[in-house]
Amino acid sequence: MLGVSRDSPAALARFKEKQQLPFHLLSDPEAEVLRAYGVWKEKNMYGKKVMGVERSTFVIGKDGEVEEAFRKVKVEGHVADVLAAL
Repeated sequence: MLGVSRDSPAALARFKEKQQLPFHLLSDPEAEVLRAYGVWKEKNMYGKKVMGVERSTFVIGKDGEVEEAFRKVKVEGHVADVLAAL
């Protein structure tokens, strides 16, 4: 499991420690990976259009192909949904 964010490596390290996450968080400051996965999107924030990350989870098979994509992820019930897909 990997997490990808535009945040700096230092910010991600602090977040990982604070949340006690057991997986790696990767910094993508130029949003290259986010664009490749189609999750760098225009959003509305307080009536203003901004670019941001659509929280998503991808299950990737041994062959490197995306097996399952969960878009617009909400925390509630997400783990159960991913485990069911696995």
